[in-house]
Amino acid sequence: MVPVRPASTVVLLREHDGRLETLLLKRNKALLFAGGFWVFPGGAIDDGDRAAAGGDPDRAARLAAAREAWEEAGVAADPETMVSLSHWTTPAVEKRRFATWFFAAPLAADAEVTIDHGEIHEARWLGLGEALAAHAAGALNLMPPTYITLLNLVRYRDLAGVLAAEARSPVPRVEPVLGREGERPVTLYPGDAAYAGGDPAAAGPRHRCVLEGRQWIYQCSDLPEECVPLVARGLSP
Repeated sequence: MVPVRPASTVVLLREHDGRLETLLLKRNKALLFAGGFWVFPGGAIDDGDRAAAGGDPDRAARLAAAREAWEEAGVAADPETMVSLSHWTTPAVEKRRFATWFFAAPLAADAEVTIDHGEIHEARWLGLGEALAAHAAGALNLMPPTYITLLNLVRYRDLAGVLAAEARSPVPRVEPVLGREGERPVTLYPGDAAYAGGDPAAAGPRHRCVLEGRQWIYQCSDLPEECVPLVARGLSP
């Protein structure tokens, strides 16, 4: 069985030119995990993070996210301002697996980004809607957790709204299941008719991402009452 490594990532947010933007990093295509994809700063939680956190897992995850933001982008993210968004575990069939905390944190609008051109090849500040539009056009390769996170945050008008609302929101823990619907790859989430081993093409509740060309599309319909959608609906303050 592939070991699952604890990890964390941080969605760095700023207000710039009247819009909410996030920092996305393009990983080296040669990397075994997520090579060539655009991601938020992040990585595995190491022994130094755990030692500095005094054994507190939440604190270690925040410290790791801040350390990775500095190592990958040269920016200082404050662990004290981070808000938990979600927790994702890599599907069981993958050869490299991580149990990753997703945080959101503010960053100054004039923060200077510096990448190493080794692990990270490019960095861009993008409006959340702009990032999703670029993904839909096939110009921004995203993994489903990154796409879902952007889709969930795009409804906010400003940075204060993100931090206030997400601080009081439940933190979903998700372990996707991979499948295929015809020729299309799908990632299945709790509540989907095929999540427990069913046929992704069969009728029933939908809670999944479907890859159409190079674009992920989130589907959520007819979920059982006990299952919570990963993307909230409606505009938040």
